Amino acid sequence: GMTLRGYEELASSTLFARVLGITFDISITSTLVSLLVSYPIALHLARQTPRRRAFYMVLLMLPFWTSILVKSYAFIVILGQSGFVNEIIGWVSGGALRLEMMFNRTGVIIGMINYLIPFMVLPILASLLALDPALPKAAEIMGAGPVRIFLRVTLPLSLPGVVAGVLMNMTLSIGSFITPALLGGRGDLMMANLVDFYTRQTLDWNLASSIAVVLLLLSGILVIGLMRVRQHEHAI
Repeated sequence: GMTLRGYEELASSTLFARVLGITFDISITSTLVSLLVSYPIALHLARQTPRRRAFYMVLLMLPFWTSILVKSYAFIVILGQSGFVNEIIGWVSGGALRLEMMFNRTGVIIGMINYLIPFMVLPILASLLALDPALPKAAEIMGAGPVRIFLRVTLPLSLPGVVAGVLMNMTLSIGSFITPALLGGRGDLMMANLVDFYTRQTLDWNLASSIAVVLLLLSGILVIGLMRVRQHEHAI
């Protein structure tokens, strides 16, 4: 029968509280790093000719041609102890340096960023392309330099795209399962992984479904925020 036992256990579960904190930590970190990487990419694309921009867009969308499962396994080969990156670092340092980039938080963040960057670039690029090109020229005529034009004109007017990209990335990353499962360690368990644990390991489907509902509500809040940003952007 219907019961609220799962939610009562979640309210007092230290494991759930810890995993919820890890989920937000990984999601926020991945989103912020994706933003720092994606904004210069979007700004560069916005300044290209339409033909060259189309070519760069194809390169940007290349990660979608491969499943996230295959890409996660590829990162194990690239970033592992004997991977391509560590081989180069070892060769440069004479074998004195090896970086731990797999089965920890670093591996999860790298894998998440690779997946999230296109979702961040596209809304920011849409906002940048919608800007009136006369505005930066007018600011330049008034004596503003490139840095001031960016801070006072370009960045503020592109904030709707930034907010949309942030909300979209948070929505996607908060429910991530494969990346933390393959690239993370025991301390990188996210909510989707916890649902899998209670479903397949302890067979407590009641508790697993309660966690899934909480995850659904969090994602729904982010989606509603994204829809409001989009409506505001269209109204402008």
